[in-house]
Amino acid sequence: MEFTNLKGKTVVITGGSGVLCSAFAYAFAEQGMNVAVLGRTLSKLETVCDKINSLGGNGLAVVCDVVDKDSITSAKKAVNDAFGKVDILVNGAGGNHPRGNTTKEFFESGDIENPDVISFFDLEKENFSYVFDLNIVGTILPTQVFLSDMLGRKGTTVINVASMGSYHPLTKVSAYCAAKAGIASFTEWLAVHFAKSGIRVNAIAPGWFQTEQNKTLLLNADGSLTERSKKVIAHTPMDRFGVPEDLVGTMLYLADDTLSGFVTGAMIPVDGGFQAYFGV
Repeated sequence: MEFTNLKGKTVVITGGSGVLCSAFAYAFAEQGMNVAVLGRTLSKLETVCDKINSLGGNGLAVVCDVVDKDSITSAKKAVNDAFGKVDILVNGAGGNHPRGNTTKEFFESGDIENPDVISFFDLEKENFSYVFDLNIVGTILPTQVFLSDMLGRKGTTVINVASMGSYHPLTKVSAYCAAKAGIASFTEWLAVHFAKSGIRVNAIAPGWFQTEQNKTLLLNADGSLTERSKKVIAHTPMDRFGVPEDLVGTMLYLADDTLSGFVTGAMIPVDGGFQAYFGV
């Protein structure tokens, strides 16, 4: 489907070489957009850019650390030099870290003394902070830097990437869910703060998608589903994991102000019914 209002616009995607964000990049490329992908590994970003260019977009790979404001400011200069001002920011950088997880879903007697179990009491401040900074600070700082391009310009928007953990906490991943709940709140706050400035702010909340970060949680070494995966599928009415292409339509809708021009402060689940289903 062609979204004619997007052609020629410039979008910045943080975490741009990831499984989900690269799918966003390719969808924007097909609309004839300038697509700047930001991340920490140049070779991965360049691979994404090659495909962006082959799909009819203009790709730009920029190495950037989303928790370092100076790095983001340098990235913005590179984008502005190449494409001019930014119209759309997708805050896709984020994720979890295994050290921010508990081993078990429920605390049991003896867990504290068991060296093979990471209990709530074993979660280290630096690991919790790493997850928080990556998701919260890694959304706030790029928004501060790139949103300045949007002031006084029609059709500009920020799209954050939330999670099912933004609605309800998932077991084991306490730091991640607390951070993603913060993304939901920040999205609403920012949408209100800039509503009179003409800048829309929304979020997309993916359900369960297989990525490099969650592979070990969802798949055994032989490729079969883990017990956690079986629970996920059992609580997803559409009986499957999502694939990156499932997110594209919602992303393009939120980006195009001719379709979603009166939508701000929203968080849209794309989850096969996971968030709506309570198991009975």
